[in-house]
Amino acid sequence: MARILVVDDSSIIRDLLTDFLGELGHLVDSAVDGVEGLDKARSGRYDLCICDLHLPKKNGYQLLTELGSSRSKMQFIFTDSLPDGLFEQIQKTTDFVCLRKPFDLMQMREVIETTLEKAHVQ
Repeated sequence: MARILVVDDSSIIRDLLTDFLGELGHLVDSAVDGVEGLDKARSGRYDLCICDLHLPKKNGYQLLTELGSSRSKMQFIFTDSLPDGLFEQIQKTTDFVCLRKPFDLMQMREVIETTLEKAHVQ
């Protein structure tokens, strides 16, 4: 069981992931924008953050960089509906996982399990 923070301005995606991850046995919190996500990430201990790249107030990359070393061992999975070329560029230039929306829940589950396993979270 992991503590997961879902940051997405889409209530549909946020609710879908919150329910899905809860059914998998994880403890899940959510945030509607980058500012709320940053506040929650700073005040809680999360193993994983599933974060949209395009968010109001602060984007996903700003959230990550502003957390800096305070994010401890929290892993990130970014989601977005980026154009093909930009999506591939982000995947090549970062060591974080990026999933293109719309994503399949089974694909998300596999990525989460792999990410948590690499971080040694049970």
